[in-house]
Amino acid sequence: MFDAFTRVVSQADSRGEFLSTEQLDALAATVAAGSKRLDTVNRITSNASTIVTNAARALFAEQPQLISPGGNAYTNRRMAACLRDMEIILRYVTYATLAGDASVLEDRCLNGLRETYQALGVPGASVAAGVAKMKDAAVSAANDPNGITPGDCSQLMSEVAGYFDRAAAAVA
Repeated sequence: MFDAFTRVVSQADSRGEFLSTEQLDALAATVAAGSKRLDTVNRITSNASTIVTNAARALFAEQPQLISPGGNAYTNRRMAACLRDMEIILRYVTYATLAGDASVLEDRCLNGLRETYQALGVPGASVAAGVAKMKDAAVSAANDPNGITPGDCSQLMSEVAGYFDRAAAAVA
């Protein structure tokens, strides 16, 4: 995983070039947006338990067969595994958000996840629905303007939503 700085410098170095004005401006914008990025990650992290729990409750209310006898989240052990997986996905979304790069999410969380779920008989569409519910809750929590760095965060919220969309697509 490369952060924005390492990626830009590595690319320029491989071409034997100095950083262009546009690249420097983009890095300066990354630094300027750093406080918003940190606020977003902090909001999601501090609300992680609520985000996961509420997403799971909403998912199980919509799909009660998951928690019925024979369902994929039936028994405490399976329910705990489901909540753990949702939490792991949320955590890697925060890593990607902090880095501004989806590679950590792709490489360390999503790579092979669909195949694992298929082998275990986990319904990918249900996992994707749970991820979508986490996305809504996380974006809502992160987009609350109270007590964070002022400014337009629409692009950052779109980026965060995109990470959740990648996760949902990876398991569906």
